[in-house]
Amino acid sequence: MYLLVMLLVAAVVFLVAAVVFGRGEELAPLAPGSSPTRLPAQDITGDDIRSVKFQLVLRGYKMAEVDWVLNRLGVELDDLRAKVAELEAELAERSRGAAR
Repeated sequence: MYLLVMLLVAAVVFLVAAVVFGRGEELAPLAPGSSPTRLPAQDITGDDIRSVKFQLVLRGYKMAEVDWVLNRLGVELDDLRAKVAELEAELAERSRGAAR
């Protein structure tokens, strides 16, 4: 009798765990060429990167870490674009000075 009760309890615990944590199913693959996130094809800005959101999953990534990385990349991209614009303006100024 004790063994039967233990088997019944184990079966109930297993079923509850299977319902709560899933049964090992895999997500269907994305269609070729598709992505769950969206970004412009070109001229990506810091705001574009900061606005990217990933799909939430039960056993996924730590959102705070990904958000931190995306924010850091956005700041870096904005800084690089500002530096490129500054250098291009300086180069254009030198070109105008040399043409005179």
